[in-house]
Amino acid sequence: MATIKDIANRLGVSVSTVSKGLNGASDISDELRQMVLDTAVEMGYSTKRSKKVENRKICIFVENMNYDTIDEFGYDLVLGFKQNAFRHKWSVDIIPITPAFQEEEKYDTFLLKNGYCGSFLMGLALHDAWMKQFENTTMPTILLDNAIPENPNVCYLGTDNYEGITLAVRHLVNLGHKKIAFLNGSLYSMVSDQRQEAFENAMESVSLPIEKDLMAYGYYVSDSAKYHVPGFLAAGATGIICGNDLIARGVMEECTKRGFKVPEDVSVIGFDDLPIAAAFDPPLTTIRQERNELGRCAYDILNSLIHHIPISKTLLRPKLIERESTARCSRS
Repeated sequence: MATIKDIANRLGVSVSTVSKGLNGASDISDELRQMVLDTAVEMGYSTKRSKKVENRKICIFVENMNYDTIDEFGYDLVLGFKQNAFRHKWSVDIIPITPAFQEEEKYDTFLLKNGYCGSFLMGLALHDAWMKQFENTTMPTILLDNAIPENPNVCYLGTDNYEGITLAVRHLVNLGHKKIAFLNGSLYSMVSDQRQEAFENAMESVSLPIEKDLMAYGYYVSDSAKYHVPGFLAAGATGIICGNDLIARGVMEECTKRGFKVPEDVSVIGFDDLPIAAAFDPPLTTIRQERNELGRCAYDILNSLIHHIPISKTLLRPKLIERESTARCSRS
């Protein structure tokens, strides 16, 4: 493992200069500090301070995801991660980030200069700046619902989207539905891409046609429904599968607004099983993600990566939660 002296020799500077760069001293230039950090990352340097139990730090980066209250998707993820980390005497910081932040800060050097041993990242989009940097990162990294091939320092963690969407399609088919629509989440998301592929494959597996006017990408918010549900209803949809529970709530509201009863006229299925899903009117049939367990797994995997045990992928199984928003199809 590289030492401060090794970094100094590589750069042709003094040991004290390297120490200042690593510790954020103000009496060296920003350019030189960044050079020291970049070289330290390249050479696999880690601080002695970060190895001490009282100084062990990991972090959760969050983008495009709410996590403050129990009804928000990220809440149980953060809770499960922190519960497991605290049990093993790790300090955890939660750091909201934006695309602009990623353009300004290099991922590896940000972790190093702030003393983090690794991180768990939630909500990143495929086109984010850090996604490219993950291809070569030397820092232990867990990505929720994103995958980086061939880097032993990065693990993909998620719920099996293919199995989840297949459960939803087969549930509706078993209820006699043949005109099934799919209102997906956002573009530029690995989850959305997987669920789209899963929907098309599941429809083929039950010998139902894939109709373009019964599929759409929206956003992971209720408001998406008003742009796509009218077209689905006009095309004769009797069942609508949604990219998450919030979309499903919007779909039910839009159906009701247009004179269609749920589930008598249209069955609706969500994805996630947020706590609020059971309180919808009617209560929502949905695909459950075990979010607290995902958070706990994220810590376990990160700890393994920190101890040089490479893990490529971990997928939890989804579960169909059947409630009153789905019923036998009333139309032939």
